[in-house]
Amino acid sequence: MSPIQNIRVAVDAIVFGYQNNKLYVLLIQQKFGSEKAYWALPGGLVKEEETLKEAVQRELQEETNVAINYFEQLYTFGDDIHRDSRNRVISVAYFALVDSSKFDIKADSDAEKVKWFEIGAVPQLAFDHNLILDKAVERVKAKLTYQPVGFDLLPEEFMFSELENLYCTILEKEIDRRNFRKKILSFGIIEETEKFSPVKSGRPAKLFKFNKQKYYDLEKEGFHFEIKFA
Repeated sequence: MSPIQNIRVAVDAIVFGYQNNKLYVLLIQQKFGSEKAYWALPGGLVKEEETLKEAVQRELQEETNVAINYFEQLYTFGDDIHRDSRNRVISVAYFALVDSSKFDIKADSDAEKVKWFEIGAVPQLAFDHNLILDKAVERVKAKLTYQPVGFDLLPEEFMFSELENLYCTILEKEIDRRNFRKKILSFGIIEETEKFSPVKSGRPAKLFKFNKQKYYDLEKEGFHFEIKFA
């Protein structure tokens, strides 16, 4: 007779934010267990009566006070059978991109602290969470070139230079700003508003906004968002 499996299923949430030309990820500090005091991705075990997506939404809200409706599944981590010293745990990771200024983060549940960490300053994390985070960053970099996910990181109204800087920051390279602007505007999915940026000095810049519904309508007609960089 085969031995009874004792495998736990968990979820982890990689939530990216963007502020002041820097990409951030939301982390919690563990309050209990073998990884106590280590920073980690929000997450935990899946309850029997909930779906994976319900579990990741619940864990994120319980630990950070952040509620997000849309997540994208990243990858399933379980090849390392010793990734968690407590039990054999397989984790399904989800990621989301948000305007971090909209959230009032607060540690709760089994989280001692919660904080936005700049991607370049992330410490050694609990379990294999550095590996999970690295994979998520690579996914976001790739998606920037074929889906307009960058707009999820910006405020509803933004300067065009903020969009340019976002691409430079995440892709870690300079872009041809003139060609980039021409390409983005040619898609017809962002609109120039009548508002200007509240700058203290210099010439104020026009604000733009992403027309998500128009993008969805174009996508149904076969439109493909694609930006190539040398």
